[in-house]
Amino acid sequence: MDKYVCGICGHVYDPAVGDPDSGIAPGTPFEAIPEDWVCPICGVSKDNFTKE
Repeated sequence: MDKYVCGICGHVYDPAVGDPDSGIAPGTPFEAIPEDWVCPICGVSKDNFTKE
């Protein structure tokens, strides 16, 4: 699965880790994250992320 990086703060979403603090389980591909999910570091929307 591809990793995605935030274009604002550089946070990397790694599907192997997920985002447990936001309710995103490990193993969740980026495409399956809800559209209202935001970067856990800077709070920008999912559309600010690009494939690493």
